[in-house]
Amino acid sequence: MTDIQSEKARLRAEHLALRRALPPDRKQTMDCAVAERILTLPQYAEAKTLLCYVSTDTEVDTRALITAALQSGKTVAVPRCLPGRPELSFHVIESLSALQPGAYGILEPPKAAPSPAFSDALCVVPGLCWDTAGFRVGYGKGYYDRFLAQFPGETVGLAYAFDLTRHVPHDGFDRRVACLVTPQRTLQTEPSP
Repeated sequence: MTDIQSEKARLRAEHLALRRALPPDRKQTMDCAVAERILTLPQYAEAKTLLCYVSTDTEVDTRALITAALQSGKTVAVPRCLPGRPELSFHVIESLSALQPGAYGILEPPKAAPSPAFSDALCVVPGLCWDTAGFRVGYGKGYYDRFLAQFPGETVGLAYAFDLTRHVPHDGFDRRVACLVTPQRTLQTEPSP
């Protein structure tokens, strides 16, 4: 295991433990604050399409954001993991009730759901910890980094304040987001020197 991989594994374990220790009522309050901040972003207002992960229990909850985007008339697409390949494909949904458990037990759209256009899209990216340059530690499979390498639109990461760290180790494969949103603030990220 390389130094970058071992440091990411350490950060991943540390931040998963912090998230699992969150009391449910505190998590819900913070999740609502993040969703409210996202809805006020110029990037969100300008986007015709929202590409958004469907949150698991340890992630910043995205259900309120998805519902609000659908109600406002935006096209909403959520990812499917492609079988046998470490890749994502996004598919349009019309409600959260259309989702079904897929890879890793994560809710996914049905296979027949159409793919969205990526022009004028905002992609909401999951992560376990982030630095102010917009680099993240995810779950270690590289799904989002592969997708973001080809994605032309705006990107935003969702985090709790304790998910921010001074530096996330990264290499040429890792992709950064342009904006981070926590319950307390919105940060436009800056490239590392």
